[in-house]
Amino acid sequence: MNSLHFIVGGAVALLIVLVAIFGFQSNSEYNKADFLRIHIRANSNSEVDQRVKYQVKSEVVDFLTPLLAEATTKELAIKIINDNISGIEATADSVLKRNGFTYTANAEIRQENFPTRQYDELVLESGIYDALILNLGTGEGDNWWCVVYPPLCFVGGQDDGSNEIEYRSKIVEIINKFFG
Repeated sequence: MNSLHFIVGGAVALLIVLVAIFGFQSNSEYNKADFLRIHIRANSNSEVDQRVKYQVKSEVVDFLTPLLAEATTKELAIKIINDNISGIEATADSVLKRNGFTYTANAEIRQENFPTRQYDELVLESGIYDALILNLGTGEGDNWWCVVYPPLCFVGGQDDGSNEIEYRSKIVEIINKFFG
């Protein structure tokens, strides 16, 4: 009887998680205050600056992912990021130095005005959002962005015309790992 309760309980939990995830993805109604975004801004729009931006993005996301895995609120995600600003900058600076750049990175969390962005059915309306801003050098080039909290990461640059979207959720990763 205990194994039946475990199976039924697991199925109910999985159903709740899936409804929450898919309901969120298709719902364009939300509160901007619930989101924490990240913008990694290239030094310029030169090909070499844009290429290194994506290398920085990859290593910064790898640095942040385990730190933010347990963030259950936006406030906790902000605290974790603030506690690790120097690590974020060091990670970016390491990539820049390895690629021969003399400029460095500067990271901070602040509020900024963002334009409307649509990916499939998810629309992030224009407005003021809290964001981790990571400027590479002057930070005057095109940027890559993602949503740190809730954990939805977007693939592609902001202005590259790509509508590819990758939804990342720690809960889904755990469920997939458990059920193989």
